[in-house]
Amino acid sequence: MYFIKNTLIWAACVLSALPMSASADNASRNQEIAERFAKCDTNRDGKLTRDEAKGCMPRIYSHFDYIDSSKKGYLTVAEIQAVADN
Repeated sequence: MYFIKNTLIWAACVLSALPMSASADNASRNQEIAERFAKCDTNRDGKLTRDEAKGCMPRIYSHFDYIDSSKKGYLTVAEIQAVADN
């Protein structure tokens, strides 16, 4: 019994030290982006303008033109997540 208990503890320690899979990392990052986007989208229209990004998502603000490649004047959460995936 002692051996089994120690083996299970050792296995749990090893597994917890392993990095999360890429899909888990992406899902976690995408969730964080969605949450920050929701906080910054002050008029709740599902679009992040340059002004909304300015004080709230400074890295998005500084790369706004690159992300908004179609020059719409706003970004969607999906566009930001797609750029983060690359």
